[in-house]
Amino acid sequence: MAHMKRHKVPKNWPIPRKGSAFVVKPNFSVNKGIPILVILRDVLKIAENRREVKEAIRSKNVLHNNKVISDEKNNAVLFDVISIVPAKKHYKIGLSEFGKFSLEEISEKEAEKKVSKVINKKMLKGKKTQINLSDGRNFVTSVKCSTGDSVLINFKDKKIEKILPMKEKEKVIVFAGKHAGKQGVLRKLKLMRKMASVSVGDENINVLIKQIMVVE
Repeated sequence: MAHMKRHKVPKNWPIPRKGSAFVVKPNFSVNKGIPILVILRDVLKIAENRREVKEAIRSKNVLHNNKVISDEKNNAVLFDVISIVPAKKHYKIGLSEFGKFSLEEISEKEAEKKVSKVINKKMLKGKKTQINLSDGRNFVTSVKCSTGDSVLINFKDKKIEKILPMKEKEKVIVFAGKHAGKQGVLRKLKLMRKMASVSVGDENINVLIKQIMVVE
């Protein structure tokens, strides 16, 4: 089904709960991202309807992580970049302090990169490692990293530019759970309990390690 009822829309989508009865259903990862159609029409408001969004995509006027988009139902996930070619504007998917997806305008230079989390690894022949990331990407690389670390991806060079290790004193964002949207400094990893203590301003919160991501 290409649509879902509005009242079933994930709480992290920044759209009103009231309105038309149905909204577009993304092709994948309903709770992890927000469809391109919703971003362009309902959040950025640069299109009035689905027809205009589809025409912009057909005309190659919209890029997703520096690639041409083919389907308005595809999801953009945390830290993905949406570029509007004619306007030369770029937006990064973020999280508000209330845990809802947000769009932040960024520079052309910033639009060349994004951060993603390493969710697992697989050893291959030739001392190579396949690392699988939270945004669905995977890389075969000799770069050394651990599950839980983050990586900085360079779209232009199509490679991992930097490793952001999951360790104390690193900056992190909570991207899931009741504290979603909060950013702070990692104070302590409690590996046996799979928990982390994060300092957010004057407050210390405890969250699951799988719910946080190291950021720059």
